[in-house]
Amino acid sequence: MPIFSVFIDIARDAIKNQKLVPGRIIRVRRMKEQEEDGDLLAMAAAMQVIGASWVETLDTKGTAPGPDGMPVNVHLGGPDTITGYFGGVGQPNEYALKWVNEFLYYFTNYGIKQVLNVNPGTVLLGYLIYKLGINNEFKISVFMGNDNPYSSLWTLLTAKLFAREDGTSPLIGYNLSNAVNNQTLELSAYIRKPFGFEDVVRLEHHITECFKGIVRQPYDRRDELIELAKNIKNISAKHEGGNVEVDKNREHPTDILEYFAAKKDLVEAG
Repeated sequence: MPIFSVFIDIARDAIKNQKLVPGRIIRVRRMKEQEEDGDLLAMAAAMQVIGASWVETLDTKGTAPGPDGMPVNVHLGGPDTITGYFGGVGQPNEYALKWVNEFLYYFTNYGIKQVLNVNPGTVLLGYLIYKLGINNEFKISVFMGNDNPYSSLWTLLTAKLFAREDGTSPLIGYNLSNAVNNQTLELSAYIRKPFGFEDVVRLEHHITECFKGIVRQPYDRRDELIELAKNIKNISAKHEGGNVEVDKNREHPTDILEYFAAKKDLVEAG
């Protein structure tokens, strides 16, 4: 199967060249496409084989097509609505509850328990259903835009408020904005500790990003994160896109806008 061949190549390269195999993988492919192709179960099996954790991205969000075929979030319309993007991807109106329904479908049918969360409303709903006894997990996405210690305070404070008696929370990954500096990450870790979340909530930070479509380049935070890792536990280095010097010289540099493209569109584009 294609998924297994990819990870076989990664493992061979890691053994031959003494590299690390990724221990955490964030997936953004459309869920229905994966279900139709049989990739959901294949990926779950592959992740267990290599011992990695993984996060799926549900189809229910503001980019989902509405009755007119356009994104259900009216702020998302390309360059013509550029300031509308400041409000984020969104989960407009009833979409917050639709997100819960979609999660429960994949949770009960495929055992998918860890998903991406991009909206304050669905973060709260994630806390609530966990408190009700559902063993869901979620990662707060970089698209939430949490970019200061006060954002971290309310996020972790609410997680503590809805934690179970054993101290656990469904919030297992907290990805701050790409705009944060080391001080904000240090303060976020400082806030996390007294809540008892050091071993529960992983701080996640992008140290590389797609070359096109999301940040000003060059963007490389590796050295900064290495300094943080000396004193902060349970923090991960997210790699999206390649190293700047490699990615910028590719014939087709990585592009964040292609993350959420439909399979048929990618196939047609070659």
